[in-house]
Amino acid sequence: MSNVLEIENLSVDYHPHRRRPPVPALRGVSLSIAPGETVAVVGESGSGKSTLASAVLGLLPGTGRVSGGSITVAGKPVTGAGERALRDLRGRVVALVPQDPTVTLNPTRRIGPQVAEAVRRRPDVPKRSVDAEVLAALAAAGLDDPVLRARQYPHELSGGLRQRVLIAAGLAGEPDLLIADEPTSALDVTVQKRILDHLQRLVAERGIALLLITHDLGVAADRADRVVVMRSGAVVESGPAATVLRAPEQEYTKDLLRSAPGLSLTERRAPAETAEPVLRLENLSKDYTLPGGGSFRALDGVTLEVPKGQTLGLVGESGSGKTTTLRVALGLVAPTGGQVWFGGQDITGLGWRQLRPLRRRFQLVHQNPFSALDPRFTVGQTIAEPLVSFRIGDRASRRERVRELLDAVHLPQSFAGRLPSELSGGQRQRVAIARALSLKPELLLLDEPVSALDVRVQAQILSLLTSLQDDLGLSYLFVSHDLAVVASLSHRVAVLRRGQLVEEGPAAQVFDAPQSPYTRELLDSIPGRPIGANPV
Repeated sequence: MSNVLEIENLSVDYHPHRRRPPVPALRGVSLSIAPGETVAVVGESGSGKSTLASAVLGLLPGTGRVSGGSITVAGKPVTGAGERALRDLRGRVVALVPQDPTVTLNPTRRIGPQVAEAVRRRPDVPKRSVDAEVLAALAAAGLDDPVLRARQYPHELSGGLRQRVLIAAGLAGEPDLLIADEPTSALDVTVQKRILDHLQRLVAERGIALLLITHDLGVAADRADRVVVMRSGAVVESGPAATVLRAPEQEYTKDLLRSAPGLSLTERRAPAETAEPVLRLENLSKDYTLPGGGSFRALDGVTLEVPKGQTLGLVGESGSGKTTTLRVALGLVAPTGGQVWFGGQDITGLGWRQLRPLRRRFQLVHQNPFSALDPRFTVGQTIAEPLVSFRIGDRASRRERVRELLDAVHLPQSFAGRLPSELSGGQRQRVAIARALSLKPELLLLDEPVSALDVRVQAQILSLLTSLQDDLGLSYLFVSHDLAVVASLSHRVAVLRRGQLVEEGPAAQVFDAPQSPYTRELLDSIPGRPIGANPV
């Protein structure tokens, strides 16, 4: 049986400016995928993964050019094809499941009409049958009550359900090739497992070829038949997943595996016996009023402590109450019941003016480094912004503090004059951490700080957070859906489920000998090798 996708010696260049030489993005890439086969393309940011996917779809940006080689999908050429021919291919022959449903789905349109766009591209479906095909696609993607879901708007669905909608839209055109670009990177492990299980089953049943773009080596190890490792636009290693990810030949592949917390040997950080809590959440409850009456309890009697100089990891699947806990701790929302203690002071219910002086002592690091920084501010202005806001120091002392903080997060001092658009994701997150440290806080609240980063940059940021904690005595409340990351950074771990605390204790105890069946379910859902296994 012939391959669905054939890429031969593909090279792609970007031409950002007429007077500058082209920038190579892909160099001599070759790969093929057979019907029913899953091939994972892995590599760090800038390796060429997304450019490869864009080239297969015929969607290179305006500055991108195929400078050599060829792409064929289901026997139809992509390179050199006109826009009309490419439109006929997209959706019907090759389809995409993008990374972020929040960005991809139109918030002003209901789910049904958005999936219907893909159905209408099939010439075998008459107009009167489109609605039925939409419902069938939603059901096949694992959405309960497809009639209801088709009438809903994206904001009415959870992240996992929205991702299933994207899978339904991708499969609705019955393509020969499906490209899944980081389809579950923003989802917790249990939802991720359910979606990948379902996608894998659909691919097998329909004989679809799946090109999986991912920075999660655990997902690649679990789901792919073959793995292609890319670096700087070139393939450095490829072969069966079991061979490449368990006995790699190239040093770069070994470095990726060592950087992945779920696949590498994780050393537990032992908590100190007598550490006093810098933050205590005592018997917290939080109710939200629902439209049309009634209420929803997001937190139910949660008691947590963040020991001084240590990290408390807070885990749980979507809807468990992690974000609500963080918002209550920050004073952004008032709890329905319970108390928040910071540094021995009850700060529950304090107004903005009363809480503002305390905000110098605890700071937030956001999840997404690409949206956390003001694009108009230079790096220096961003880091100095809290100092200006609290009227600390003069211009000279602030410039000196900026230089100190750039050194602390291992960025060159010359970066002070750069804009966020000139930085990588990892560099932006370092700037966000530097800004959070500018006021010399005692506590950092970290909201998924590495989920948007590839494994090597992720490892660098986690190492930075560990060294800063050791050097400055910082305390962390670390919220994450990635249990492997939590295991590498946390001294203690708390597990939430549906607003209730189901387990809490030293990281070694929670991860190696969990008491709650729910915790065991979370651990069993981690892709790749179990935590503690050493792949190389």
